[in-house]
Amino acid sequence: MITTITGKNQVTLPAAIVRALELSAGTELDWEIGPNGTLIATPRPSRAQLAAALMGAGRRYLLPGSDPIADLIAERVADEDAVDSRS
Repeated sequence: MITTITGKNQVTLPAAIVRALELSAGTELDWEIGPNGTLIATPRPSRAQLAAALMGAGRRYLLPGSDPIADLIAERVADEDAVDSRS
């Protein structure tokens, strides 16, 4: 596959590469110069992919049966009730 660099230093990736790597518009590429002057472009994970990788990472620190989300909601409701009772 051959591509050409435009006057604005832009390159169009061949569709076969985009499909094979499941790239999409907005994907960032991390460029580096490899051995013998080769170019290496590595797709960077999106924020959504990074967040998904972290999902549940702190669960191992929770006590069995604890529900921090329910605790937070209860705390917020109690705070709202306290403010309402002062009014």
